[in-house]
Amino acid sequence: MRAMCEKVIPNTNSSWRYCKYTLDFIPFNWHYHPEYEICLTLNSKGVCHIGDYIAPYSELDLVILGPDLPHTWQSSPNADNSVQVVHVAQIPKKWLSQHVLNNPELMVLEDLLINSQRGLKFSTQTARIAKTYFEQIEQSEPFEQYLNLMGLLREMSQDAHTHILSSATFSASSYSHQAQDKFDKVIDYIYQHYTESMCAEQLARMAHMSTNHFHRFFKKRMERTLTEFINQLRIGKACKLLVNTNQSITSISDQCGFKNISNFNRRFLYLKESTPSQFRKRLKQKSLV
Repeated sequence: MRAMCEKVIPNTNSSWRYCKYTLDFIPFNWHYHPEYEICLTLNSKGVCHIGDYIAPYSELDLVILGPDLPHTWQSSPNADNSVQVVHVAQIPKKWLSQHVLNNPELMVLEDLLINSQRGLKFSTQTARIAKTYFEQIEQSEPFEQYLNLMGLLREMSQDAHTHILSSATFSASSYSHQAQDKFDKVIDYIYQHYTESMCAEQLARMAHMSTNHFHRFFKKRMERTLTEFINQLRIGKACKLLVNTNQSITSISDQCGFKNISNFNRRFLYLKESTPSQFRKRLKQKSLV
């Protein structure tokens, strides 16, 4: 089965992505991405697929996966109907590799990253420590999240009871990147033109898909709809302008691609839980403290 390439978007004001999933069960979703991934699965039992490795997993399952290594977990609902929890950190290869290369203090992570190319499973003790780190990451601002990520990587690098998963003969590079290349072109186009008017039909043609197929494909790959993705980019730009300029809110709304100020205010409130004026005022107050 051909793995699907997942497009990973870092969290706002962050160089990497953290996400917590709460699920009734984990569906089979065979995929890969160019980022490193740390995955901690809790309160779940099922089958883990990583490269050519297939084996059961259970509570406190902690692994790190190297770039482009296909993987998925698969489980059924728990007998007591309790939710299954998955903490995921996805870290750009170039960003993390440069960190290790440019900072001698981080060279202790080198073996960890090399072994992650085949998937690396950690001891239950390290998984418990990782659970604490992820709980702190969930509640933290980007700077504290970064510090906790570095702490987690250090703890993982010190685990003497790791287990390499996929075989040395498995080659992740054998997967076709044709669909990935087409979709990446669409994403690049959106990044360059998100303040302009664009429609799904236009983007679907760029990806050589029907509009309905494009909508489904986009949501599966990006974990959000096209409209949600564009609005997040626009509101992110608006936040930067609110903080770094004295431009009027109406002017910022226009620059970010919103057709009217009411829609801008509504979208901003939904994503930031404050109005643009409240956001600007709060940031100015913080800078005076």
